[in-house]
Amino acid sequence: MKLIIAIIKPFKLDDVRDALTAIGVNGLTVTEVKGYGRQKGHTEVYRGAEYVVNFLPKIKVEVAVPAELTAKAVEVIQNATRTGQIGDGKIFVLPIEQTLRIRTGEKDADAL
Repeated sequence: MKLIIAIIKPFKLDDVRDALTAIGVNGLTVTEVKGYGRQKGHTEVYRGAEYVVNFLPKIKVEVAVPAELTAKAVEVIQNATRTGQIGDGKIFVLPIEQTLRIRTGEKDADAL
């Protein structure tokens, strides 16, 4: 099993959810986060005053998948989020040692 963490632009969330559902991924966790990478923020003007936004709003998507589905899940996330512009995001893949469904006691792949 693998944990896929994707940091994406907020307006791409529905595209990611639809793409993952289409390949059989049943659940995901979404968190609103702020951060910066190569973008380094940007300057905005509000009521005539200019100010620098150092941390940009992003969405963190976390999804646990069976190992055999990892490559496909990463591919569909990448395809759903790519705009070709700076700030498209990052995808991280981590191993999952154990999974347990609290309600039923199912373990590992059965718990997904």
